[in-house]
Amino acid sequence: MSHSRSDRYEVIVIGAGHAGCEAALAAARLGAKTLVVTANTDHVGHMPCNCSIGGPAKAHLVREIDALGGEMGRNIDATYTHIRLLNTSKGPAVQSLRAQADTEQYAQRLGDVLRAQAGVTVEQGEVVAFEIDGQRVRGVATSSRRTWHTEAVIVTAGTFLNGVVRLGELSFPAGRAGDPPATGLSESYRGLGFEVKRLKTGTVPRVHRETIDLKEVTVQPSDQEPRWFSFENLSRPRKPKLLDCWATHTTAETAAIARANLHRSALYGGYIEGIGPRYCPSIEDKFVKFPDRQFHPLFLEQEGWDRDHVYVAGLSNSLPVDIQQELVHSVPALRHARVLRPGYAIEYDFVPPTQLKQSLETKRVAGLFHAGQINGTSGYEEAAAQGLLAGLNAVAYLGNEEPLVLNRAEAYLGVMVDDLVTKGADEPYRMFTSRAEFRLLLRQGNADRRLTRQGWRRGLVSSARWAAFEAKEKAIEAEMGAAQRTVVRPQADRDRALVSLGSAPMRKAHTVAELMKRPELSFDSAWAVCGEVRGTAPEVACEVEVEVKYEGYLQRQVEQRDRLVRHEGERIPPDFDYASTPGLRREAIERFGKVRPNSLGQASRVPGITPADLSVLSVYLHRWRQQAEAGA
Repeated sequence: MSHSRSDRYEVIVIGAGHAGCEAALAAARLGAKTLVVTANTDHVGHMPCNCSIGGPAKAHLVREIDALGGEMGRNIDATYTHIRLLNTSKGPAVQSLRAQADTEQYAQRLGDVLRAQAGVTVEQGEVVAFEIDGQRVRGVATSSRRTWHTEAVIVTAGTFLNGVVRLGELSFPAGRAGDPPATGLSESYRGLGFEVKRLKTGTVPRVHRETIDLKEVTVQPSDQEPRWFSFENLSRPRKPKLLDCWATHTTAETAAIARANLHRSALYGGYIEGIGPRYCPSIEDKFVKFPDRQFHPLFLEQEGWDRDHVYVAGLSNSLPVDIQQELVHSVPALRHARVLRPGYAIEYDFVPPTQLKQSLETKRVAGLFHAGQINGTSGYEEAAAQGLLAGLNAVAYLGNEEPLVLNRAEAYLGVMVDDLVTKGADEPYRMFTSRAEFRLLLRQGNADRRLTRQGWRRGLVSSARWAAFEAKEKAIEAEMGAAQRTVVRPQADRDRALVSLGSAPMRKAHTVAELMKRPELSFDSAWAVCGEVRGTAPEVACEVEVEVKYEGYLQRQVEQRDRLVRHEGERIPPDFDYASTPGLRREAIERFGKVRPNSLGQASRVPGITPADLSVLSVYLHRWRQQAEAGA
């Protein structure tokens, strides 16, 4: 049966949030004719949960998206109103940017970029079923009985699958406040044999900016230094006239109100079955789990240059509107605040990610990819990173090419995907630096050095970006060489300079690199001791300084990384028969059969697997390969 050109696309993306936009842009930029189907074309790139991008590990993901050729870094740079570098008193592995966006500008720009992208068509509709031929996806059908045909589908449904908003005893179907849910797709998944489960997340009240008592807050201004997410923008000067953030906290009155009304909370009243995020609990959950703490921090984040809405970060809850008013007014800075929009909890379906390959393609249906909250993740950054990977790999699938699979030593994106497909998600998954074994190698500052080459090879990084990257690499190499070659001998003026910087005088000659190893000396101050001003770009100086100061630690992590890579190189065939492996426990057979790890390295991370299981599998794999080679 032939299909008209108007109803056939190479890639179809379901959803137009952060994951959907990155997926569609990646696919189209790689030359695929791409359709985006979304419930509301006015809400492309919407920021319904909060107004922030970045934070620990999340900023690393944004930098990785940017390094691979994605859009999120550029979008937040163009629209942020406030930005800070977090964890500056700690090491470079955990330092991370966090910015607050003008939410309307953020969505408007991202939507404009999506619609202007050659090869992208955006349509409004609700996809309710997949068209399947054998074990391959062939199209999607909508609630209006329209069918589009394709060879690759990327589902980025967010919280829309059978979404239900809950405010205390009140509940109503919604994908998020103001948008209807997607009610048909979950049944299509179940009909295809997929496991479907339930999760819960939530958001906070918004208050009117002019009704906040600013005498009761601590002002947190933006950093004075230029801060940018995209590597394209690192040489730009600071944005002028950025907005402040305001810090405050809950009170004993807040705690008393929450505890007295737990029975009216959707969470504690028994109305919610989905599991919520462990690391971003609702305020009533905080007071129950931490009964001795009455003071929890709150941050008042302005949602735009011209908007009156202020996001009360830290006050997520599922209480009725009248109780939310009391909670807000229990905070001195918000005693007379006008609540513009209450917080709410939302339950939604997700498809446990152990049913995915590491390419984010489903194991059960070829050509069907998942990205974002359908995989059990929370957060814009996690969703966008998955969307980019799914879009890239959908095009690789169409071309019968190898997918991009990043390991745990290459990227936070690799850590996240490996965690999801190997361990699954019993609660909303959030990225943390503590999840990465190689976090000193995976700094936000070197994401381009780790991933730009991959983006260039795959075709997502432009020639201009590649040329800039090569120039930066050469500059780092040159500055590193100069620091290692330049010898500084003890002199009175140099010793005075060292003492003024809080450092000890030299007792013998040192290279600039050796001086730079001193904790109190930076790249610039180490060169200044020998009377030289380099004028080096800050991003280059920072990379040289980190590599010099942390040389020993980095070398140990490189050695650990090399062992991981060797372990990951011990491949397991996709159709490997675990049940026929002598000596393998029944539980191990079941767990391996569910996850179907693609390497011995991934097998070692499957929950419930013991070292003995791994040893048995390794020995049998070795014998199996020998027999296969002998037979060949």
